[in-house]
Amino acid sequence: MESFNALPAERLKSELLACLAAPAWGAEVAAKRPYRDRAELFAAADAAAAGLSWDDVLLGLSAHPRIGERAAGASKEAAWSRAEQSAAAASTDKSELIEANRLYEDKFGYVFLIFASGRSQAEILAAARERLGNDPLAERAVVQGELRKIALLRLERVLDAL
Repeated sequence: MESFNALPAERLKSELLACLAAPAWGAEVAAKRPYRDRAELFAAADAAAAGLSWDDVLLGLSAHPRIGERAAGASKEAAWSRAEQSAAAASTDKSELIEANRLYEDKFGYVFLIFASGRSQAEILAAARERLGNDPLAERAVVQGELRKIALLRLERVLDAL
């Protein structure tokens, strides 16, 4: 935790934005330094993610490509996204996933987000189809939870790299 607590403010901001592209989340996590241990950091990061406004969630979503699409660029978050979606991206036939993405975006107005790490394309497609049955308010809660899980996984990666 010493390395995390000692990160210069600009580097910390960059690392946290790579985890979750919502500046309010990163600012809240950074403001609570120093952390005694990982558990304290993750509890603060989790609480900050749970407390995001919907506008902040939408900012976070803006950094995520559609499921099954390869994230472009050399940024840390693009590399993480490619790794997280490796199972969905590996499929040769993505037509059903593309259609589920389109239906989802038509219904909710934003990209379908799921914690994809370790999930097959079939599991992701089933989740997308199931979530199409949600009402908008229920789906917002699911999206915020998925974004939170992704942010915490990425925060773990940041800590492991320090």
